[in-house]
Amino acid sequence: MRILWYYVDNMKSKKKTPKQLERYFKGVANHRRIEILKLILKAEGITVDGICQNLNANFKTISEHIRRLVQAGLVNKKYRGRQVQHYLSPYGRKFLKFMDSFDEK
Repeated sequence: MRILWYYVDNMKSKKKTPKQLERYFKGVANHRRIEILKLILKAEGITVDGICQNLNANFKTISEHIRRLVQAGLVNKKYRGRQVQHYLSPYGRKFLKFMDSFDEK
């Protein structure tokens, strides 16, 4: 019964647990992944090839970074035939906004 109340309380407050927050921070724990997030924000629906061209990087490297961003819940994929388009998840958008708050103004 205690577990059920914990679950219900977390659903009401919509606060992330430390474990969930850790997943997001690990997802952006690399400068290249931060660049990818910012690029996806500018070019919604971009493919891995497009990201590789824009960042002048290796396909395999970018694919691995995207896999980690998807696993962290910061990027969503949409399959269009043979193409895979990438979009920021709502949490990806929030995380970029959070990172922008560190920029000096």
